[in-house]
Amino acid sequence: MTQAEIKEFLDHKAEQYNKPEFILDDPIQIPHRFTKKEDIEIAGFLTATIAWGNRKSILTNASKMMKLMDESPFDFIMNYQDQDLDNFEGFVHRTFNSEDLKYFVQALRHIYHNNNGLESVFKSHAQGATLQPAIHIFKKIFFSLPHQKRTEKHVSDPLKNSAAKRINMFLRWMVRDDQAGVDFGIWKSLSPALLSCPLDVHSGNVARKLKILKRKQNDAKALAELDKKLRKFDPQDPVKYDFALFGIGANEKQLF
Repeated sequence: MTQAEIKEFLDHKAEQYNKPEFILDDPIQIPHRFTKKEDIEIAGFLTATIAWGNRKSILTNASKMMKLMDESPFDFIMNYQDQDLDNFEGFVHRTFNSEDLKYFVQALRHIYHNNNGLESVFKSHAQGATLQPAIHIFKKIFFSLPHQKRTEKHVSDPLKNSAAKRINMFLRWMVRDDQAGVDFGIWKSLSPALLSCPLDVHSGNVARKLKILKRKQNDAKALAELDKKLRKFDPQDPVKYDFALFGIGANEKQLF
């Protein structure tokens, strides 16, 4: 296919998959339970953090986190007492355990108290044409409190060559207003043009089959390569193609 044909194909697939039905079995359904901005972004951040592995397990454990926070994540984070964190004992999703969750709650409180919230951190440190450097700085701020070193692995760092799939997915949810009711678009201070595709096995394999990605590893260098191509296809909304690449990879294996 020519580049124009690939763009036309991906435009069609993005429109096909970027519909409300997408929510039904996707982790984004968890923040969709809420209407308050802070509840949405906290639920989204915590859900995206554990969004790897079996999808049913992700949804079960993300729901459990919301229940542990009384289905009011922002209110819980701003008002919890130390003993309330004892409720997290026994929580585990793969390598993300109760100690990690306790720290995440503490770090989120710190960010809302001292940095004016999650959106403000990313807005303050956005630079150039990408949010990847802002993710790096966000991680530094997030882990500025005393913590176990092992907990750091649950927030990826693009400047250490990570594709940072989960946090890029979270940023897509918050920044991109898709007019279809899937992505929230509640962070009005940031442009969707700055977003990067949440690169994973599905999207990476399809991108390589379409020859819009050459690098074999799903790392930060591959993400930069893919970003460059997708921004040529749509400079204002490059990550709409995540719906196309992921949708094809997850649902149309016979094509690839």
